[in-house]
Amino acid sequence: MTVARVGLVVHGGRSEAAEAARVVRAWCEEHTVPCTDIDVWHEGERRSSHEEVEAAGHPDLIVTLGGDGTFLRGARLAAQNDALVLGVDLGRVGFLTEVPAAGVRAALDAVREERLAIDSRMLLTLRASRRLEVPADMEEWMKYGRGPLLPPPQVRPDCEVDDEWGIPLNVTALNDIVLEKLARDRQVSVGVYIAGRLLASYSADALLVATPTGSTAYSFAAGGPVVSPRADALVFTPVAPHMAFDRSVVTAPDEPVGLRVLERSGPAAVSIDGQLRGVLGPGDWIGVYAAPRRLRAVRLGRMDFYGRLRERMNLTDAPAAVADGSPAPLWSVTSPPPGDLAHLTSLTTEDRPSRPL
Repeated sequence: MTVARVGLVVHGGRSEAAEAARVVRAWCEEHTVPCTDIDVWHEGERRSSHEEVEAAGHPDLIVTLGGDGTFLRGARLAAQNDALVLGVDLGRVGFLTEVPAAGVRAALDAVREERLAIDSRMLLTLRASRRLEVPADMEEWMKYGRGPLLPPPQVRPDCEVDDEWGIPLNVTALNDIVLEKLARDRQVSVGVYIAGRLLASYSADALLVATPTGSTAYSFAAGGPVVSPRADALVFTPVAPHMAFDRSVVTAPDEPVGLRVLERSGPAAVSIDGQLRGVLGPGDWIGVYAAPRRLRAVRLGRMDFYGRLRERMNLTDAPAAVADGSPAPLWSVTSPPPGDLAHLTSLTTEDRPSRPL
């Protein structure tokens, strides 16, 4: 593909990220491709994703240099501009980044020469009963150790505002949208609706809606299921609920999840991919939906999601399972699937690393 302009999102706290950024800039100079650092800071304040992308000249490839947090920043920008995003792995426990720092030049060559696959990931968006805002006193408190917060989400001008469906906000989430308590000693009370019908009213530390990509993030830590990133679904997970039913619910992509703050609830914070974006009170609500757009991430080979799950989560075999025999092989098949299973692309052996049985 023709790479017309590259945007760089760099984790400023890591020397290896700065070194990888120099490699990217040198590659861009060699190929006469404009390269712009996308800086979320502007005169001490945060800019919206639209402003960041506009300032960078609307790049068609965004390269992130850091861990999953840096990738999430890049994904927000890429989704805004319908650009490709390439994640360079400088993190510790990440699932999102694609290539090691040592391979960044080869990865850029592969993109330019079209030796790549596009990994299409589901995104979330939301509507709300009112615009999201963070109280000024709380914003000052939240700045501690983090820098300024993102600005409040803007209303989408291309969508209708409706009394029942609420205000459409310009929000994109790759991992999750969370409604959580603000006071340690007071949980949030929330009515949870799925596909327009009340599921239950919860009193909990938080209620979250995740994508399959985000199922290995906060949702996983709260006891939610691991969902293949290739799936399309919404994963609702309560966090420390005061009720017997504490299970996650996985819905179809056209079954949105609504969260309404109840009368006796404490205030609730709305976080999007870990970023505080607003505070709600009793009577307020948000609706979480599958977004019409998707993230387009660069893949240079088949992603071994389950192998990475085993490695990153330090999964080990049950002693009882291997006490009297050999451990299970890492790969169960090495040949192409038979004709009746040829439609199952996940079973093809193409691009798999070579592993002995």
